[in-house]
Amino acid sequence: MRSAKRLDDDVTDRQLRLFVGLVVVLAMFASVIDATLPIRRPPDWTCALILVAICAATVLAHRLRVHVRVRSNTEGVAWAEVPVLIGLVLAPLPWVALAAVTGALIDKMLLRLPPRKIAFGAAKELLTATAAGLVLLAFGAGPDATGPHFNPVAITLAFCAMVLVDDLVFLPLMAIVQRSSIIRVARVNLDVKLVGHVFRLAAVLWVVAVLAYRGDPLLLLLVPLVISCVHLWHSRRVRTRVERESWQRLSRAIDALNVPDLTEVLHLASTRAAQIFSADDVEIDLADRGGDRVVRGVERGVTFDGPATGSTSDGNLITAELKTADGSYQAGELRLRFRDRVKFTEFEQYKLRTFASALCTAIRNAQAYAELARISAENAHAATHDPLTGLPNRRKLYERASASIADGAGDGILALLLIDLNHFKEVNDTLGHAAGDAVLREVGHRLQDAAHPGDLVARLGGDEFAILLTGLPAPAMAAHRAESMLAQLDRTIEVDGMQLTVEAAGGIALAPGTGGVEELMRRADVAMYQAKRSGRRTATYAHARDTADLGRLMLGGELRRAVAEQQFVVDFQPIVDLGTGEVISAEALARWHHPQHGHLTPLDFLETVERSGQLAAFADAVLDQSLTAFGAWREAGFDLPVAVNVSPRSLLDPQFPAAVLARLHNRAVPADRLVLELAETLTLSQLEVVERALGELRDAGVRLALDDFGSGVSSLSVLSRIPVHELKIDREFVLAVETSPEAAAVIRSTVDLARSLQLTVVAEGVESEPQRHALFRLGCVAGQGHLFARPMGAGRLLAALRRGSGGRPGVLAEALHETGAVVRLPRRRAHGRSSLPHLPA
Repeated sequence: MRSAKRLDDDVTDRQLRLFVGLVVVLAMFASVIDATLPIRRPPDWTCALILVAICAATVLAHRLRVHVRVRSNTEGVAWAEVPVLIGLVLAPLPWVALAAVTGALIDKMLLRLPPRKIAFGAAKELLTATAAGLVLLAFGAGPDATGPHFNPVAITLAFCAMVLVDDLVFLPLMAIVQRSSIIRVARVNLDVKLVGHVFRLAAVLWVVAVLAYRGDPLLLLLVPLVISCVHLWHSRRVRTRVERESWQRLSRAIDALNVPDLTEVLHLASTRAAQIFSADDVEIDLADRGGDRVVRGVERGVTFDGPATGSTSDGNLITAELKTADGSYQAGELRLRFRDRVKFTEFEQYKLRTFASALCTAIRNAQAYAELARISAENAHAATHDPLTGLPNRRKLYERASASIADGAGDGILALLLIDLNHFKEVNDTLGHAAGDAVLREVGHRLQDAAHPGDLVARLGGDEFAILLTGLPAPAMAAHRAESMLAQLDRTIEVDGMQLTVEAAGGIALAPGTGGVEELMRRADVAMYQAKRSGRRTATYAHARDTADLGRLMLGGELRRAVAEQQFVVDFQPIVDLGTGEVISAEALARWHHPQHGHLTPLDFLETVERSGQLAAFADAVLDQSLTAFGAWREAGFDLPVAVNVSPRSLLDPQFPAAVLARLHNRAVPADRLVLELAETLTLSQLEVVERALGELRDAGVRLALDDFGSGVSSLSVLSRIPVHELKIDREFVLAVETSPEAAAVIRSTVDLARSLQLTVVAEGVESEPQRHALFRLGCVAGQGHLFARPMGAGRLLAALRRGSGGRPGVLAEALHETGAVVRLPRRRAHGRSSLPHLPA
């Protein structure tokens, strides 16, 4: 861009040199013509005095002009025609031309202009004087110093000849300098110029008439007065118009700078500044703000935009700091370059400061817009991408899949590959989360590299990945692509110097005709578990092999209708003190009273509910019925905490804690009367997400219980991450407590661990009195199971509590010991009451 500007400047300079040379050559021809003209009478002292007066008047007339800056040149309207034309009436043309040229030379040298401009000014004066003199000679209005002949027609035509020649010489020059057209240059202040020409012609006619008719010489004194008045009017009119247009351009430029893009601001500012201040080159330097960017431009466009490369080219520089009006912010520096020496007036300096301040504000606003856009883009990216791997997350996958399904998958078939890493939890448990994160990042990187253009690789959470396969030419290509992608995971992964092998299972599902993204995910999930169960790497969903019969209910909208029609009901199984038989709490167990399938347990429908999008409504319905039952029991005198099972997917919902606390508040139930039971099979990757929700609930007083404790391989790891209040021993250990020393050892160690942590232990699945006695001897304090009561409705449980056992309300079994033979464990408080059952002494 810089070389292009230099080329344009070279072209302009070449054109100026050629045009000035042409004018000088024409002036030389004019001087030859003047030299060959016959002189009627030799110059005497009168003529010499007239010539000196013409020379002096010409100098004065040139100094009396209205200056308008055009680039580094100054365009002005002077009164030089008046003394020259009067001199042509009184003295011979060659001498008047010589006097006019001499006056122009003196004026240009006083201004210290370069030789080219001096030569051009002298040549122009010679040409205009020659043209006017020739017209006067043609009409017989020759010079006569003693008695000039008053010929208004000849004088008027001579004046017009002077103006015409002046415009023919001057307008092309200004058009070259401004890189504009001659017509556009001629239209500038045309009305004011015409009025000025009329007054100058009138002044010439007045002077010649007074001299020709030998009028009172005092009348000549009116000429300087009239010229002064007209000049003041003329200059004021021109300056007012120029300033108004200048402020209008400045206002339009400032308005144009109000754009959010910094590059557009800088480009607009560089070109508009060149136009407003008639600069040959404008430079905006942002290096003062710690950056390294310079923008240069001319009126026609930007010539450079990039890092600072040193000083600008030669020329006169006028600079202004880019700072706000109060000086609180400075963006850099604005530099205006002129080829010739230029000095700004006070008005121009103020205008430059105004423009610089507006540009600084525009730069600051654009930088603020850019920062906001960056933050917004980062937030948008974070909302749709996984922070660990950088891959799109579940939300992005759903959006892309929904759009693809709506568009008909474009030119090919759409499929979803759902991948789950096998035994990944062991990596976290053995090597730590840092190693697990490294493995997940490497897996995501390999899947991304193996994907085809148009595919979307996403991490759903934990060790689950999904790939949206697009543009498949045939359904069979989905399996082929899936196999090739999973093959990328066969290579070992190095973590902290150790070589790890990752195994994975993938489920493939083609886009369904109905059901949308949720159904596509469900089918891929079903296929993935089929692959796991069969020991294969991949499996493709087949409707005939879909054993999730109840899952198909979702397609008919039965889950949504079940929630709306309250087909989900809650039964309650009491939890009793193993020593006294007293009921100490109750566990809520959801049931689906389906019109066709009868009573369905959570094992039958919970997985389907979790995949249907109805989990939040289902959980809210269960919680509402549980709190309603608690209220009924409390009114009857039985203050029993109620335990509600919570799906890990509910804890992933950021609105879940607030919904639970709001329901407790609306029902006026103390927070410590609610126990949320968490599945021990929660993965550590899920715990990272739900810890905040659990902490919020626990801090509010809600009690937490770890369900099925001991059934997984990471019991202690989960327990160390979740500050629970209760442990519920898995029923498999309870069933074997009498016959298996290993099961008894597990229960005893669990009780010892709970005692050291001040936790309550509840045994699940107590079926017989021998089991009850064995558990009690091992130190287990509470239990639930068919030995005490089967799950029942809230009303039936209340009736059983009132009826009691042996006439004792609230007791469902005979005590194992005398009352005086028991002690109480210290109560563990957490924002509310804590009731622990008895332990044997």
